[in-house]
Amino acid sequence: MPNEALVVVDMQNDFCEGGALAVAGAHAILPLVNRLIGRHDHVVLTQDWHPAGHASFASSWEGAEPFSSMRFPYGEQTLWPDHCVQGTPGAEFHPNLEVTKAQMIVRKGYHTGIDSYSAFRENDRMTRTGLDGYLKARGFTKLVFCGLALDYCVAWSAIDARQAGFDVAVVVEATAAIDLDDSRKRMMSDMRRAGINLNATA
Repeated sequence: MPNEALVVVDMQNDFCEGGALAVAGAHAILPLVNRLIGRHDHVVLTQDWHPAGHASFASSWEGAEPFSSMRFPYGEQTLWPDHCVQGTPGAEFHPNLEVTKAQMIVRKGYHTGIDSYSAFRENDRMTRTGLDGYLKARGFTKLVFCGLALDYCVAWSAIDARQAGFDVAVVVEATAAIDLDDSRKRMMSDMRRAGINLNATA
């Protein structure tokens, strides 16, 4: 459909099996993600793109453990293993991802002191990426999401897309979740409440 775009979230080496922040099941969804890319005329890719020493890395804080949390100026922030560092192999898209059709790549998380789950605005909820303006300028009204991870970057992006006025669907079978402290169930509920279609198929 001319008014529909596919947003493929963070299909990067560090989020796939063997990566620094591997999401279980990431490799298994690649064929489904590629099938969705093949079915869409308009494709956007997002890419986590952290500078070395990013504030969200547990290694940036003495004695901090990965997957613990810390109070940041903008709220509670999970501390992660170092991942998707700019220019490293881990930050590259998975080699089997069909990237040729991508019309735009949105990089996020490159501000040293602010993490960024959503493709639309960073975790301070103020710093915008400009993606909503790009999509609206091109006339898209419906967005379909897939990729990694369901309960973080996919869900936050989908909810922000709804708040920006888009009709939104998430192809859950073409995602995989980190599921930290029951985050998958919590974010599925949040997406339903936001009016997101979670029944779309690949």
